[in-house]
Amino acid sequence: MKKITYLLLLAMIGHSTLEAQEIPANFQLLYEQSFDNITALEEFEMTDPKAWKISGKSQDLSLEIHQQSEYSPRVRSPFNIAIIRDRLFGSFVLEADLQQTGKEYGHRDLCLFFGMKDPANFYYVHIASIPDPHAHNIFLVNDEPRVAIGKTVSDGVDWGATDEWHKVKIVRDIEKGSIEVYFDDMSTPIMQTEDHHFNIGHIGFGTFDDVGKFDNIKIWGPEELAEPMDFFGN
Repeated sequence: MKKITYLLLLAMIGHSTLEAQEIPANFQLLYEQSFDNITALEEFEMTDPKAWKISGKSQDLSLEIHQQSEYSPRVRSPFNIAIIRDRLFGSFVLEADLQQTGKEYGHRDLCLFFGMKDPANFYYVHIASIPDPHAHNIFLVNDEPRVAIGKTVSDGVDWGATDEWHKVKIVRDIEKGSIEVYFDDMSTPIMQTEDHHFNIGHIGFGTFDDVGKFDNIKIWGPEELAEPMDFFGN
């Protein structure tokens, strides 16, 4: 009875984690990182390693993008990216805590990347305060400047104060081509679309040109593939 009451409470406040929800039967926890040690940086490859650090105090550590990266993408796309090194994912459910530490303006953002084939071919989710053709949408980078492909998109998000954490979830099904993005409310997506350009690829975290923190990453899926490579060539 207590468990049922707890789940109902979580559903009512809209901030439940995936442990309180259904994961597809053929999915397993493939990756987990809470950044409790600075050696966690070794699991990531960045567009510019100098722009990233493990920050915080004691057991309250997280991955932080703290300055603009010295990186020039071949086509117009985000500058600040940290991918999970040597791992590929197909269909997945991703959960992470995000904190936007910059000033408030329309494009105040953090991004999540997936299906990454190379630095000019991938998807990314741009979560921002106000939507426009270049903000707060699901984007496709396909050997040309990014294009918004979201079919349904919310009116933006409230990042709040610079010390405020938010729960984000992405659900990707490569067979259906479906992409769903959730922000704090794990029952109603803020973005949805369908696209079949990329299936298996790297997953990453970052921002177009802002700053912020990432923590408590969990990724479920049917299988994880290994691919050692120098992704960004730095």
